[in-house]
Amino acid sequence: MQNQVLILDFGSQYTQLIARRVRELNIYSEIKPYNNPPKDLSAYQAVILSGSPYSVRADDAPHPDLSAIKGKKPLLGICYGAQYLAHFHGGNVAPSATREYGRANLSSMATDDIFLDGISKGSQVWMSHSDTIKALPDDAQLLASTDDVENAAFKLDGETTYGIQFHPEVYHTTDGKKLLENFLVKIAQLKQDWTPDAFVETTVNELKAKIGTDKVILGLSGGVDSSVAAMLLHKAIGPQLHCIFVNNGLLRKNEFSSVLEQYQGMGLNVKGVDASARFLDALAGEADPETKRKIIGRVFIEVFDDESNKVENATWLAQGTIYPDRIESVSASGGPSAVIKSHHNVGGLPDYMKLKIVEPLQLLFKDEVRRVGRSIGMPENILGRHPFPGPGLGIRILGDITAEKVSILQEVDAIFIEGLKKYGLYDKVWQAGAMLLPVNSVGVMGDERTYEKCVALRAVESTDGMTADWVNLPYEFLQKISNTIINRVKGVNRVVYDISSKPPATIEWE
Repeated sequence: MQNQVLILDFGSQYTQLIARRVRELNIYSEIKPYNNPPKDLSAYQAVILSGSPYSVRADDAPHPDLSAIKGKKPLLGICYGAQYLAHFHGGNVAPSATREYGRANLSSMATDDIFLDGISKGSQVWMSHSDTIKALPDDAQLLASTDDVENAAFKLDGETTYGIQFHPEVYHTTDGKKLLENFLVKIAQLKQDWTPDAFVETTVNELKAKIGTDKVILGLSGGVDSSVAAMLLHKAIGPQLHCIFVNNGLLRKNEFSSVLEQYQGMGLNVKGVDASARFLDALAGEADPETKRKIIGRVFIEVFDDESNKVENATWLAQGTIYPDRIESVSASGGPSAVIKSHHNVGGLPDYMKLKIVEPLQLLFKDEVRRVGRSIGMPENILGRHPFPGPGLGIRILGDITAEKVSILQEVDAIFIEGLKKYGLYDKVWQAGAMLLPVNSVGVMGDERTYEKCVALRAVESTDGMTADWVNLPYEFLQKISNTIINRVKGVNRVVYDISSKPPATIEWE
């Protein structure tokens, strides 16, 4: 592709949002670490520098080589990126006398630059920095200020190089998307042609070329990601695709049989493998969240190794890995961000397993995956299914895992999910589930004292899983679900509702 945006990541918590906002303009973008950029920049028509937790004044500050970019390609520096362009090209960056976080408004603007076309005076922006640009380089033109930040936006003369102190990628910058559109479409002259249909056509052709006549094994999970990956591969290579749906013993109630039947009805070549006992045996006695994830990933690979040996001449293992999986596992393409958690379907295969990996969705966010699925005509009941973690209920049972705990949580989860559907709330929630807590609490049933499990219900709204907020479900609904769970699920006497956002919490509890 020759119509791309390169985002150099300096470790900002917002870097992934930049990529999303660019893609919402139907322009393809990808994130690369500042210290390991692509050697060939010919495919990129514009470059964006992200923010960073670092200060440009620090000895260990990220210091990229922009010699092949600055003055040669349209370049936009955001927050740290803007400070970097100013500080290392003749300007001055110093600690701010006041904290500059949160909402601000553009109080003065240059009206003759296309960069600010359609942006009105007073437009709200979002600040998040402790340093500030005290003086611009001599060849810079001031474009916008706020009451507290004089150099909020600037341009370098003779170049299509811009810097902004605020974050256009976050929701609170009301004209942020318009600003990015001005830079990418009007200044960089990028075409807005990265659509689901275009992605499908490109990906199917690439899969055909990469795989040829080889056989591919794909692990279906019942979720949106693996289902869309399967249909893309099916579209590309047909019967060469061998799907395996593994019951790891940590699926939702009755999910193994119902989903297997649905996949077969879609024309996929799929085999169901019940390995629940194998997973539960491997997990016995283990309580650490990361270790549980790694055990589930290891056994998953072992099961696939067993099954791949039954498919003669299989060459590839396909996975439904998506962009947020990689971002949260490998610190935004190897950049300086912190690892949040590991994902069981991210990373290489053990040496003994002679299969190459193919990941047709690895550059897509969750909402983009759904749009691709609709583009190829997949059933809405699959595409509308809530995300479900690869390790399944294994990371919703806090502490060690037993068959009894799985059974309890399956019943609780089924009541919660079916209740959301019955009361017309399911499609208003991005993801929902129940957590089994490693504590017992005192209760009273009839005239008897009980000492039983506590479960937490979780429902969040999001677009891509990178950030999420809890859903304010009606009290009457929560009351009904709580009563139903306690009355029907033996071993549970207390239900609580999780009202924490991501960040600071994560969507899953482990």
